[in-house]
Amino acid sequence: MWILSVKIRSFSERGYILELKDIKQLVEENAPEGKITKVDVEGPKIVLYTDDIGFFIDNNDKVRKLATILKKRIIMRPNAEGILEPEKARKIVREIIPEDANITGIDFDEDFREIYIEAEKLGLVIGKRGATLDEVTKKIGWIPRLLRKSPIVSETIKGTRRILFESSSERQKILRSVGRRIYRKPDAECDWIRVMHLGGAKEVGRSSILLQTPESNVLMDCGINVAASGSDRYPDFRASKIAIDKLDAVIVSHAHLDHCGFVPYLYKYGYEGPVYCTEPTRDLMTLLQLDAVEIGEKEGRELPYSSKEVRATIKHTITLDYGEVADITPDMRLTLYNAGHILGSSIIHLHIGEGLHNLVYTGDIKFGDTRLLEAANFEFPRVETLIMEGTYGGRYDIQSRRRDSENELIQSIEETIKKKGKILIPVFSIGRSQEVMMVLENYSRYEELDIPIYIDGMIWEATAIHTSYPEYLKGNIRKRIFNGQNPFLMDNFERVKSKERHSIIESDEPCVILATSGMMTGGPSVEYFKNLAGNPNNTLIFVGYQAEGSLGRRLQNGLRELAIEKNGRMSNLKVNMGVKTIDGFSGHADRRQLLGYSKKITPKPKRALIVHCESKKCMNLAMTLHEMFGFEASAPQNLDAIRIV
Repeated sequence: MWILSVKIRSFSERGYILELKDIKQLVEENAPEGKITKVDVEGPKIVLYTDDIGFFIDNNDKVRKLATILKKRIIMRPNAEGILEPEKARKIVREIIPEDANITGIDFDEDFREIYIEAEKLGLVIGKRGATLDEVTKKIGWIPRLLRKSPIVSETIKGTRRILFESSSERQKILRSVGRRIYRKPDAECDWIRVMHLGGAKEVGRSSILLQTPESNVLMDCGINVAASGSDRYPDFRASKIAIDKLDAVIVSHAHLDHCGFVPYLYKYGYEGPVYCTEPTRDLMTLLQLDAVEIGEKEGRELPYSSKEVRATIKHTITLDYGEVADITPDMRLTLYNAGHILGSSIIHLHIGEGLHNLVYTGDIKFGDTRLLEAANFEFPRVETLIMEGTYGGRYDIQSRRRDSENELIQSIEETIKKKGKILIPVFSIGRSQEVMMVLENYSRYEELDIPIYIDGMIWEATAIHTSYPEYLKGNIRKRIFNGQNPFLMDNFERVKSKERHSIIESDEPCVILATSGMMTGGPSVEYFKNLAGNPNNTLIFVGYQAEGSLGRRLQNGLRELAIEKNGRMSNLKVNMGVKTIDGFSGHADRRQLLGYSKKITPKPKRALIVHCESKKCMNLAMTLHEMFGFEASAPQNLDAIRIV
């Protein structure tokens, strides 16, 4: 991040969040005389305007001093008179930045006075200790924002950036409006806090938790249950007795639809506030929401929103890095931490009131070794209440060790290849698909796997988004991508278009097929299954969670015959292909890892609420946490309102 965009990662207990007038006063008292011409807010960030951007480049300690006093992220911005016209600025940028950086794009945002520089080698753009970028800024006046050229082009990221760029003026108004709501004078003292579960309690799907104080209404996640129908498909807002337009903020832990799939609905029915998440989550969330809209229209199960509301969600999203502290209401501060579940997934930490209470909501976590991501964070400044997922928290939910699972997968593939069969692996487009790709790539590097690995559905687009954010991936993958040895571009991986499926199915050659949807609730995995199920030489391998009611769960439970529609007629399909489940690839922590996380979390919470699991598993895990660690643990039901202070 550019040197003048200063992030404060210290934890503050100064009390209630400052009002805007207090911020302006502190800046006036502590800024270098005559150097700041205007103070504004954009979301949780403080924007300081200046006629002399060069002064603050040469005296960065002045900005840091202000940031320390305010305990806020500060952005320095030049006044319009201090920036060069775009064509002159573009020419200077190309003169200063070495040609080896391979600049692939330069764009200007006049509202935010920012220049976006896309290049393959950002280190050369930045220069030693930021010297090259500092020189650019001094000469052109524009504030640089750097974009890494991804080795795989993501249409989703291109579309998201285009929406943000084209709506720049509108987005600035949104951010200023959000900032004024954050830095307002509180109407009430924060002397109570309660949570209400609108979905995802004693069930998997439609996760949504309403967090309330006398001053604030914040929604943590807002998902759908993809395997359900009717009213059980969406969060239940009726009992919360809060109008959607009264929400202050929405925080999305990660991009799976059971946590974010209902967010655009809020913008259709009056919400105009922000969505907080990481940048990869924003892009993956957009991908999945747009796909859900398209599938709903095709299959006659339309969602109660359209692509218009997805675009509104993009415009209102404020992205945060891990560890970045952000004020989101007059009595709440938010920090996101790595959850280890999928790319950009977050554990939500909220500091509430005047040092009153600290809440941690895990979203979905993985507290074990994977090829793709680091394990979930377990250290926090303070935590009194823990809301933890328990998907695999049942007494017997012990997954295989990762190495054993990888060996079992490879062995199953080899056995099927010997029979000249095909291997179908239904996967979620995000997370499990990339994990399996890395296992197959690793195997291919050391052993000969001379068969095609077909990538069907949204997997390739999701993989492109992964390669756009290597800093969120595990260190060895990140280094390989930076060094031009992208493991996602192995020769065996072949992207499939829908018109090519028939030839893959009809071919006599063995192959591996990675296809969405992961629970076989629709998508190409179901199409492949219908055509491959009758051949005993083929194998169906599950590597992810299968929800109650899904075709995947029914096949896991032994379903061997089902009615299908083919060519407009119903017929019975006999399942002769092998069906295997390999648990160790799940992006969720199993019981052993959940107990390990509860043991290691620092500091120890007083209370634990267990959600995101089947009823018996929730209750069993809650009882175990109480017995082992002394937590006041419980498993709430949907619509339970629990006062935690």
